[in-house]
Amino acid sequence: MGRAEERRARQGGARRGKQKVKKKGIRRFFTWKKMLGTFFGLCLLAMGAFYVIYLMVPIPTGNDEAALESNVYKLSNGQVLARTGQVNRETVALAQVPKPIQQSFVALENKTFYEDKGVDFKGTARGIIKTLMGKGAQGGSTITQQYVKNNYLTQEQTVTRKLKEIVISLKVDQRYSKDTILAGYMNTSYYGRNAYGIQAAAQAYYGKDVSQLSLSEGTYLAALLQAPSQYDWQVAGKTGKELVKGRWNKALDNMVEMKTLTPEARAKLQFEPPRDAKADPGMQGQTGYLVAAAKAELIRNHVDEALLARGGWTITLNIDPAKQKLLESAVKDQLTSKLDPKKRKVDADLQAGAASVDPKTGSVVALYGGQDYLKHQLSNASNTTYQPASTFKPVILAAAFNQGAQTQDGKPITANTVYDGDSSRPVKGSDIAFAPPNEDHRDYGPISVQDAMNKSVNSVFAQMGVDAHLDKVRDTAVAMGMKSIEGLKPVPAMTLGSYGASPLQMAAVYATLDNHGKEVTPSIVKTAEHKDHKYNKPDPIGSQVISRDAADSVTSVLTGVVDDGTARDSVAAADNRNGKQVAGKTGTSDDNKSAWFTGYTPDLVTSVGMWGEAASPRTVQVDGKDVHIPAGGQVTMTNGAGEAGRVNGGSIPARIWAGYTFDAVKGGADKFDLETDQGAAKEPVYTPSKTPSNTPSKTPSNTPSKSPSGTPSKSPSGTPSKSTDPTGSPSNTTSHKPKPPTPTSSKSGGASPPDDPLVPNAGD
Repeated sequence: MGRAEERRARQGGARRGKQKVKKKGIRRFFTWKKMLGTFFGLCLLAMGAFYVIYLMVPIPTGNDEAALESNVYKLSNGQVLARTGQVNRETVALAQVPKPIQQSFVALENKTFYEDKGVDFKGTARGIIKTLMGKGAQGGSTITQQYVKNNYLTQEQTVTRKLKEIVISLKVDQRYSKDTILAGYMNTSYYGRNAYGIQAAAQAYYGKDVSQLSLSEGTYLAALLQAPSQYDWQVAGKTGKELVKGRWNKALDNMVEMKTLTPEARAKLQFEPPRDAKADPGMQGQTGYLVAAAKAELIRNHVDEALLARGGWTITLNIDPAKQKLLESAVKDQLTSKLDPKKRKVDADLQAGAASVDPKTGSVVALYGGQDYLKHQLSNASNTTYQPASTFKPVILAAAFNQGAQTQDGKPITANTVYDGDSSRPVKGSDIAFAPPNEDHRDYGPISVQDAMNKSVNSVFAQMGVDAHLDKVRDTAVAMGMKSIEGLKPVPAMTLGSYGASPLQMAAVYATLDNHGKEVTPSIVKTAEHKDHKYNKPDPIGSQVISRDAADSVTSVLTGVVDDGTARDSVAAADNRNGKQVAGKTGTSDDNKSAWFTGYTPDLVTSVGMWGEAASPRTVQVDGKDVHIPAGGQVTMTNGAGEAGRVNGGSIPARIWAGYTFDAVKGGADKFDLETDQGAAKEPVYTPSKTPSNTPSKTPSNTPSKSPSGTPSKSPSGTPSKSTDPTGSPSNTTSHKPKPPTPTSSKSGGASPPDDPLVPNAGD
């Protein structure tokens, strides 16, 4: 072999040594070149498909849904309750809308409106992803896209509809001027209060022509569009008002950023709340409350508000006309027929709300929102402003039972556990000092949980709330249906029902107890039907949020409140009870601003709330200072409706409950099906704090056990003795001498004021 041949042989061997081993199996399909090629191929395919869609999809004529129809509301027996949804729209030229208001709409909804091509591709992609994830077509829409959705398409949330929206928006932006699109958007949008278009909205919210709106007023209408019902100032809760004011501020700040408003002019602008809505005359009495509750539930369950307002729905309610009539009659018999504002000024301030729920189905079978929807449109059945007071105490007991909580001394909390029931006793184990008074500052000494519930002893349940961990008590309340306190800071005063709740929420809480611990979400809508849309009603019966043993044990304890406690006179003694077993709890808040009774039989749960709501502005004296109370503010009910002194939960609310319930549950079950071995329904009530007798005490002490008048002396014995519960175990408290059963309103308690941001309620 020559040198040249040898060299070529060596080079060929080297090249062969550098050759890569061929990939085998599925790996040969996943080279980076093939993956990159596939990606670009898919991109080209998508672009081609979009181009085909662009060519094929024309700008349609206005959709048929722009022609509004009525919604029909029916009771559970098919009887028509109301028809709503008449057209309320007046199209106006953009020139009639003041230029600053036009700019505020653009600043809030689509800052690039005058520069973009009608579509925000980044935001739209985000919306499509959310749609695919089942969260609805959210965000990312330009003003052009929203106008296209309103005028040419439907409100359905699908990827197909979103793609059509993109294509049509691009074409609309090419064909029409920006002013035409902006005018179309303002005239087709839904603003709430059955108002379509900015002219109808100006009339509905401010009672004036759109051309007369101030920038502040027009900006509120722009802010309103995102969620008209939630942001309507008249009915919005605290959160809704904060959100809409936040959007109002954002719109004006964006105008400054866009240089369409000077900082000096921005600083002078003040938020101008709209006037109250004028109700449809057909909504008088309870009708408006029932319709409003049904609409709120549908919107809460993801029916688009604008779609609902367009009409064409047949909505059947769970309301039982017979039970509804009974509830209205009970309120009239026990309250409204006795009101005489000319004789007693306080009577003009009295309001009542009630909700009645089937615990097995969650159906709201009767509801009372107020005397007349045309006069008072905020439903008292859903008003979460007022304290539920001691009707919250069963939640504390449920939380304690459910987690097997213990006292500060490590004893399990049961119906027979003994607590110190003295008034203004400082709570132990709390980082926040709290020493709540009992009603009338009454001392009870050692007292069982059962007896404390019967007598509604504040000091016991304040301590139990800490023992059961306040955060767990709050979470239990939310899980059982008291959604208004979700996320709020757990503080000791919440144990006395200081956070607001509605009759509907309290009915949910007690229905969950009646349903053996399975969550019940009250539902007023039975069905909602539309020829083009489907309503997916969620199941009102949820998961097991507290154990059956905990729920049944609380129910057993609450039978004692009715048979031996604060509700005995009004409920247990009712002529038409006919042996029905009843569980329930009374509540009366501080300064007698609210009073409650929430109770249940095996078949029906009803919560009745009553409160003082100022019918007109006034000035009152508080601690020697003048305090202005606006119309709608909270005021006392004392001496109202002919009651002598305080209106307790065991008085008018309990009488309304009894007057309604026992007729409403005729033929139903008489006894609760309870799986528990404790509480008043299962065993005799143990009452450690008994009315003292005149017989000498068997316990030796250094002082006489009886004063000359026969009243037990309050002087302490030489050494404190430990009391025992019925099992013979020592209690967690030091025993006290028996206290007189008469109220001692002059007692100060000697404890420092509670260092808590909430004011404790009066008990009951």
